[in-house]
Parts: sequence; C-alpha cells; structure tokens
Amino acid sequence: MCAKQRHNYKNLKIWKLGLEITNDISDVLLDFPKHERFDLSSQISRCSVSMPSNIAEGSARTDKSFSHFLDISLGSSFELGTQLLVVKHRNYINENNLKILEEKIEKFQRMTMGFQNSLN
Repeated sequence: MCAKQRHNYKNLKIWKLGLEITNDISDVLLDFPKHERFDLSSQISRCSVSMPSNIAEGSARTDKSFSHFLDISLGSSFELGTQLLVVKHRNYINENNLKILEEKIEKFQRMTMGFQNSLN
C-alpha cells in the first residue's frame, strides 16, 4: 500500500501569498510607535506569521487535518484584517497601504477557501 502524497507547501500559491503578506506587514511595523512594540505590533506580527506557518504545518498532514490548519490560517487572516482597521484608526498606516494589504488579505482568503474546498 502506497502512502498518500503530502503537499509541498513551498509550491502552494496560498503559502507564497501568505509569506508576502507577512513580509509586507513587517515593513509596515517598522513605522509603528515604540510604545506599540509589545502590544498591537506584536499581535499583528504573530497573526501575520501564523498565516503561512499554519499552511506549512498542515501540509505535512492528511487532507482532513490540513483543512483544519487552513481554518486556523484563515482565522488569522481575518484577525489581521481587523487589526489593520485599528491601525488605520490610530493613524499608523495610510489609506493606500491599508487598501493594498486588505486586497492581498482578501485574495489570500478566497484562494485559501478554494484550495480548502478542493481537499474535501
């Protein structure tokens, strides 16, 4: 009996886009006030890193388990979207950069949900 092939996360478009978003967020955080370093900034960084990380971790699992990790990744992306609205309210990001990030996050969510549906 042959073992089921696992996904190579480095070849997945959703993982690549998640990593791109993580790097974009890292660039945005450079301009945050120092007093946010251990609060909002840290939380935003953690949830952005969670997006591609959960895809990578789940890729080594069965499709059913991978789907669960994709759920976690999606949850982190929605959390990130909310946190970016807080960031905008505090004037830590301009409208154009927010729009670009929101569009990437929405694309990530659509692609991830589509990929998740293909696993079931």
